[in-house]
Amino acid sequence: MLIKLTGGTVYDPAGGIDGQKRDIYIQDGRIVDKPAADLKIDQEYDLTGKVVMSGAIDMHTHIGGGKGNIARILLPEDHRSDPVIRTDLTRSGSGHAMPSTYVTGYRYAEMGYTAAFEPAVLPVNARQAHMEMGDIPILDKGGYAMLGSDDYLLRMLTAKKDQKAVNDYVAWTLQASKCIGIKVVNAGGISAFKFNQRKLDLDEKNAYYDVTPRQILQTLATAVKELGVPHPLHVHGCNLGVPGNVDTTLDTIQGVGGLPMHLTHIQFHSYGTEGDFKFSSGAAQIAEAVNKHKNITIDVGQILFGQTVTASGDTMRQHANHKHAHPNKWVCMDIECDSGCGVVPFKYRDQNFVNALQWAIGLEIFLLVDDPWRVFLTTDHPNGAPFTTYPHLIRLLMDKSFRNDMLATIHPEAQKMTTLASIDREYTLNEIAIMTRAGAAKLIGLKDRGGLTAGNWGDITVYTENADRQKMFEKPDYVFKDGEMVVKDGQIVHVKWGTTHVVKPDYDAAVEKDLKSYFDRYLTMKMGNFKISDDEFTEDGRGSLTVHPLQV
Repeated sequence: MLIKLTGGTVYDPAGGIDGQKRDIYIQDGRIVDKPAADLKIDQEYDLTGKVVMSGAIDMHTHIGGGKGNIARILLPEDHRSDPVIRTDLTRSGSGHAMPSTYVTGYRYAEMGYTAAFEPAVLPVNARQAHMEMGDIPILDKGGYAMLGSDDYLLRMLTAKKDQKAVNDYVAWTLQASKCIGIKVVNAGGISAFKFNQRKLDLDEKNAYYDVTPRQILQTLATAVKELGVPHPLHVHGCNLGVPGNVDTTLDTIQGVGGLPMHLTHIQFHSYGTEGDFKFSSGAAQIAEAVNKHKNITIDVGQILFGQTVTASGDTMRQHANHKHAHPNKWVCMDIECDSGCGVVPFKYRDQNFVNALQWAIGLEIFLLVDDPWRVFLTTDHPNGAPFTTYPHLIRLLMDKSFRNDMLATIHPEAQKMTTLASIDREYTLNEIAIMTRAGAAKLIGLKDRGGLTAGNWGDITVYTENADRQKMFEKPDYVFKDGEMVVKDGQIVHVKWGTTHVVKPDYDAAVEKDLKSYFDRYLTMKMGNFKISDDEFTEDGRGSLTVHPLQV
């Protein structure tokens, strides 16, 4: 089938198109060049007056894995009322802070998203995470495998194994867990918590392994680069949420020695200790450092006011935050020899000084980082806010007047501690398209997503131009996934299944000899069961794997 999208105003930063009227052709699921005049058009859509972008990509959102299921079990009340479908009955297809798998796919697609990436796939639990993501309709998906507090790696570093050995282990882990990147959560800190350490700074040694977070980050960042994995090491830093952690974050940026590194939910790592409350914004310092160090990319992890749930592998920080739980219940656990998990419900309040300043800090970072190719729109769903709040966040970034109106309603002392009112920048549609489409695809290494030129898959979102950007981005006119219409007028009209994106770096097969011995001695799972086969993604007839090339 040949489809023509006629006369839309196209924003395609990957193709260098910034608000130009273009026709787009789709054939057999992919975008193609203008066909010969005698070729019959099977379906044509008049997009005059519409804004056309590629399908949006969420490069950091917690949509699969054990922590999400724990959150659902912990918060049955979250599933009693879904404000979107307006039901007061408990049902499986619902949820606000942590929606069910099906609802996750529907809500993302209804906003114009066609791909989402789970940033914390615990390798020992990877099969369950992929099975859960496999139940998310419409979206492409992928995951970042968590390393950095796993016993095997820490043993390697303690024994001073060479970089090649570490590289083989990282490559093996990527292949075994079927992931597209490597994630570090509080490097070494989840392990240190198991040995009763309650904090771990960048150059503080794990009490048991005698290894520092800095060593872990440098070693893993080197491995990712040398293996040619496109997405840089994805780092949840030390001291999340701790006043004064801006210094740790700045030291992390400096200390990685120019290696590519992505700092995630950086808003939670940008706090000073100034003022009467000993809590202040470090956003200007962080933005200056990011602007200077071109090897660094970030996503923000914006908080937005309201009820949500925080779900993280960072047991150390989640345990410290449990006293703020709302409602007052929480879960923390250790997991095998690899990691941990903490789930703490939380309600962000605009009249709470800390929450209000957190809100302002995130927006300051968005607006002070110069290059939209190196900063990405996230709320660290669900930790800062559910992903369904993205249209509201986009309006805050694009509309200074609206932003300042919101600023005037927050805690008055927080208003005094932020420079937000003095920042004139308003994001353009092209910049929104960069950080939610083209930039995200480039960062992850998706060669045929995030753009609208010939050869890209037909992931396309069409909006009606509206000065109220929240309304505009809440309800697309059309969403196409792989060339098939899945959303019309903001409603799902067709369900299909996306692919799982992975990389497969080579490794020396000899690494499995020691790993098998380790599994047999220390873990509850055999090495053969730990490894996920390709056909596990296709055995139900609706999934697939897409392997992306490594960087030379």
